[in-house]
Amino acid sequence: MDKNIQDVITVYAEATPNPESMKFVVNKMLLPNDSADFRNAESAKAAGALVEALFAMPFVKGVFIMNNFVSITKNNDYEWFDLIPDLRGFFQEWIEQGKEIVAPKKQLSPEQEGEIERKIRQLLEDHVRPAVEMDGGAIDFKSFENGVVTVQMKGSCSGCPSSTMTLKAGIENLLKRMVPEVVAVEAEAV
Repeated sequence: MDKNIQDVITVYAEATPNPESMKFVVNKMLLPNDSADFRNAESAKAAGALVEALFAMPFVKGVFIMNNFVSITKNNDYEWFDLIPDLRGFFQEWIEQGKEIVAPKKQLSPEQEGEIERKIRQLLEDHVRPAVEMDGGAIDFKSFENGVVTVQMKGSCSGCPSSTMTLKAGIENLLKRMVPEVVAVEAEAV
């Protein structure tokens, strides 16, 4: 049976600023308009077969899925050089077989947000999210209270040595400049 060119799945590995994380990019949308972040095997129990299969691998410490990529955080006993070829093949085969990426999650009703929260969320979406996604991660707005914006860093950004600098020098400065009510930005622990 001949495959259409659109049916051929390609996967390539891309380094991230976090040396323990690698971004695996696929030529197909895996999880559009959402993200899924799993920092340990326990959190992956109801995540679906792909995430459970990844955590069954002895080197996997974290899994983050968004749009057309999966970021894997490994434990430092392993080298990417040894892992990349097998992971590329694993992802290609999984996707070609049409297996589940993540289990569907229940939708929550939208929260009531004020004008400041909407502005913060839009700035994060327009100016921060694209850069963070390029590095294999994501940022989620959590809250705005007493001048402090709380965000959650996911994927490669969670635990990345440069994420604190990105948070303070980049994100905090942007939000303070654009939203005078913001006095600080903090990251929520995952």
